[in-house]
Amino acid sequence: MPQVRIFSTSDSLVELTSLFHRAYARLGDMGLNYTAVDQSAEVTARRIRGGTCYVATLANTLVGTIVVQPTYFENDCEYFTLPGVAAAHQFAVDPDRQGLGIGRMLLAQAESWAAENGFRELAMDTAEPATHLIGLYARLGYREVGGVQWPGKVYRSVVLSKCLQPDA
Repeated sequence: MPQVRIFSTSDSLVELTSLFHRAYARLGDMGLNYTAVDQSAEVTARRIRGGTCYVATLANTLVGTIVVQPTYFENDCEYFTLPGVAAAHQFAVDPDRQGLGIGRMLLAQAESWAAENGFRELAMDTAEPATHLIGLYARLGYREVGGVQWPGKVYRSVVLSKCLQPDA
């Protein structure tokens, strides 16, 4: 059974980066230049530094990850600056372990973190052509709330968000 925990300083950034490369290879093969397709370990360190990085492990091997954090003061996507909205990114599950519920466990952990820290929504984005991911997120309660064209990307992204607090 996979375990979810916070990424530790004793964990390997190289191993985590390799996980991103494996998990994002299919998206890269689709011609989508996600940063995680080929980011360096230094970029991985920078991208996880701003939030809480959770990892899923199975038999002491990293098999998934997600970063959750407060939204930004400034961002190219206005939705990621809204008060009460947390952001999830750097989300990956090893392709050999997909379909085992690891991604759902990681998203649930990110949602719990956001709710426990007073956020009413958790938002993320993914490429418009990644319809398989958009469909997965929709089945998990995420709704499309906007779009963004990130600098340097060959695709437009869909911004998705999930309400974490029941309507009052």
